[in-house]
Amino acid sequence: MKGRCVFKAAILACASCNTCISHAGESQFYGLLRSRDLTAFGFLRLDMRPAYALSIEKRTWAIETELGYQNTWALSKEVEKYLKSLEATGRRNLGPEEVQAIRDLPGENYLLDLESASLDVTFHYKLADAWTAYLILSAVSYHGGFLDSTIEGFHDTFGFSSFGRPAARKNDVNLIYDLKSSQLASFGAPTDGGFMDPTIGVRYAGFQLPEHWALSVEAAAKIPVDGTRQLLSTGKVDYGVQASLQRRGANHALYLDAAAVSYGGAEFPVPQDAQVIPTLIVGYEYRLTELTHVNVQAYVSKSVYSDDQTDLDELTSEKYQYSVGLRQRINQFLLTFGFTENVQNVNNTPDIGFQLGVAYIPHAVQ
Repeated sequence: MKGRCVFKAAILACASCNTCISHAGESQFYGLLRSRDLTAFGFLRLDMRPAYALSIEKRTWAIETELGYQNTWALSKEVEKYLKSLEATGRRNLGPEEVQAIRDLPGENYLLDLESASLDVTFHYKLADAWTAYLILSAVSYHGGFLDSTIEGFHDTFGFSSFGRPAARKNDVNLIYDLKSSQLASFGAPTDGGFMDPTIGVRYAGFQLPEHWALSVEAAAKIPVDGTRQLLSTGKVDYGVQASLQRRGANHALYLDAAAVSYGGAEFPVPQDAQVIPTLIVGYEYRLTELTHVNVQAYVSKSVYSDDQTDLDELTSEKYQYSVGLRQRINQFLLTFGFTENVQNVNNTPDIGFQLGVAYIPHAVQ
């Protein structure tokens, strides 16, 4: 009898241990890459970041920094044809002559050529068991950058189109719009950069779901602090909500984030209407080791442009981007490297984007 009791106790202890290991393992997934949308079209709007899978203890804090860098060469089909016709005569600084030639092309046209670096610093505070508040402070810089040669070399190596890049001088900034709602020509960024509008938000994660599943919802607002500023602030308040569903196993996790943002609109570089912008992110996380994980995710979002501003499909179509990332946990730090590439509608999203992130999480739930 005593032996049976010992045997049953051992079985219960093993089951309890396995449950603890399973739960501990599940809690150590990191979640989707936390990068924001780096698309120059609508970059200033509120963008709901994907939710963390990690959780911190009640009445404790965490901080994360995300550095994003992107290169954009986006243009209409007629501008691409025009620039390709100039490639044989070499590179040039685009100026008034080229702008007039673009305006003389049939239909509406545009060219957006720039690189930007953004920095987001997010402070999290766990208010209660299921409630977390956060504040995001952001800054951005605009410049000609350094990636043009790398991208052109990649296109040449794999036989892709030049998209007219060799007609313009490398690492310049050119903003040329000739749309039915506006005309703009800027050689060089209207601003070198500065602080953007802060975002405040709150997250709730107290839903009771079956084992391996988790759900969180959040609401956030982007608050203008210094009125309208070119390429820094729309001067208007944006509101957003998001629901994040997670399915976590032993070494695999699946994620689905759905968000909707009430965008207040903008006046620069061309007028944009106030509207609701939905976003969907689908992602997968694989645990390579206990501390090293890989992420793959796809992003789709509605464009900020409508038929009121332009009839060009390149600008009114949805934005699609794929991201691949590597995450490494080192004690209380979580390091992230991510790579983003545009797909399908290549003339309304960055050609390429990078993300470097460091999160300090001193009180993560184990």
